[in-house]
Amino acid sequence: MGRLSEAELNVLGVLWERTEGFGLGEIVEALKPVTGWSRNTVLTYLTRMERKRLVKIDRSGDPHRYLAEVSRETCAAPERRNLLEKVYGGAAGDLIAAFLKESRISEEERAQLKQLLDEMEV
Repeated sequence: MGRLSEAELNVLGVLWERTEGFGLGEIVEALKPVTGWSRNTVLTYLTRMERKRLVKIDRSGDPHRYLAEVSRETCAAPERRNLLEKVYGGAAGDLIAAFLKESRISEEERAQLKQLLDEMEV
């Protein structure tokens, strides 16, 4: 899977909200405030994304149901790698430190981060 366009991420962002999928009208309504896209534009994106195997279209019912065929995590991994290389020259520690300096994390997140760091092979 290559890099996703902002439009594709907008569509997937809606589809990731429900595992049972959405009807076309629901997707159009969810995207309209963000993108202003018409029904035809959304349908065009969904059809293209089906060909790219990003979206699955269940045509067995009426209305058709549209589902994400890729997970958020699958899409996020190449974006993280790109950011890490482009902005931090591959230095993961610098990226993590920058995020932690700019964000608050809960005690639970802190414990998860500590556990991950303890489990890492350095």
